[in-house]
Amino acid sequence: MIIDTTLLSRIQFGFTVGFHILFPTLNIGLAVFLSIMEGMWLKTTNTIYLKICQFWTKIFALTFGMGVVSGIVLAYELGTNFGPFIHTAGGVIGALFVYEVLAAFFLEAGFLGVMLFGWNKVSPKLHYSATLLVTLGTIFSALGIMSANSWMQTPAGFHIEAGQYVVDSWWNVIFNPSMAPRFLHMLLASLVTSFFVVAGVSAWYLQKQRHVIIAKKCFSVALLGAVILTPTQIFLGDLVGLKIHEYQPLKTAAIEGNWKTQKGAPFVIFAIPDSKEAKNHYELSIPKFASLINTHHWDGTLLGLDSVSPKNRPVVGATFWMFRIMLAIGFLFLLVALIALYLYLRERLYTYRGFYRLCVAIAPLGFLSTIAGWITAESGRQPWVVYGLIRTADGASVVPLHQVVISLALLVVVYGIIFTFYLFYLFKVIRKGPDDTPLSNETTADMIIETPFKYMAPEVK
Repeated sequence: MIIDTTLLSRIQFGFTVGFHILFPTLNIGLAVFLSIMEGMWLKTTNTIYLKICQFWTKIFALTFGMGVVSGIVLAYELGTNFGPFIHTAGGVIGALFVYEVLAAFFLEAGFLGVMLFGWNKVSPKLHYSATLLVTLGTIFSALGIMSANSWMQTPAGFHIEAGQYVVDSWWNVIFNPSMAPRFLHMLLASLVTSFFVVAGVSAWYLQKQRHVIIAKKCFSVALLGAVILTPTQIFLGDLVGLKIHEYQPLKTAAIEGNWKTQKGAPFVIFAIPDSKEAKNHYELSIPKFASLINTHHWDGTLLGLDSVSPKNRPVVGATFWMFRIMLAIGFLFLLVALIALYLYLRERLYTYRGFYRLCVAIAPLGFLSTIAGWITAESGRQPWVVYGLIRTADGASVVPLHQVVISLALLVVVYGIIFTFYLFYLFKVIRKGPDDTPLSNETTADMIIETPFKYMAPEVK
């Protein structure tokens, strides 16, 4: 592998996206969780749900700010590091980014203030409307980004005129062949990740015997969501795999470590792919299972990586291993969800302390799975920035190597500092916990409502 400007630009963009994706992933799921909890408060008038909303809104706000800060850089990197790609495909991809910013981000930002500070300033129903609109904004934002990325995976709805891409049908551009299953897969990944974060934080409180009533409610709701969402996510992953096999068979070959075109291809559980020798070392596999997964037929045909020259092959090692990391975490989450269901049916969900420790331990794994899935999608698309049309090398800007090195180093340092502060305040909020002061019969909901950022202000003596 030659270290050049193109490779470093890809590493820089990959680092930035990988860092940024952590925060929208959590925010999408938390927005849905908050919508559920606030809806339960309006329905039942149980102040436990209100306190849950107030606590998790603090974390949502903190994470939202991080997402904005880390995401702004991406637009600049596209222009500076991948100028030829933007010049050629900007008529398509640029409009999708504008849609994401105007229709989605502004919807989030416009009603976020009401959601954060409007507890005792607007009516409960109006506040709930703001929460729903913020949730809708996060989902629309994911829709815009995923439609753009899916178009790069399975381009459609355009023609080439004077070397530039001109849209024929925005419907076909946005709802390109892979968009729907990939968007739903990403949406559920955010929900599953966030619900296990909520379960992990709640399990920590239950271990410490702190905020027990609120923690139990969050724990049960989050794990109920996991029981429903985790198998659904695996099903959607299967649909994504079918689309990949249909439109990007070489990506499927890299995922499966399949070097030769064959019927009844085995599923490789473990191997060390060797791109130079075009084979796997130390392979452990299940006969015919890869064909069954990708074609739903035992003897289905899978295209081999050796069907194209080495320069047209995906990045096999990263694609192969990141897919297995994502898959392993997905089935681990399914196992934990089933254990939770079993413990609930046996009335041991709140008495089995070993399960609390397990939930705390796996709470961050959803983020790892999301990044692994993203690397699988992007490394498997190589060497194309728009699959089959624009090679990554042709879409990269010609800039001095040292400039990319300096900007990459600065990004790592600055993002490291920002992330450190984020974790500091995040753990500070978690250690402080929700307000679980018992309410008297005379206490009204308005009397316990506070702004989400009160914890940051010094106490007035």
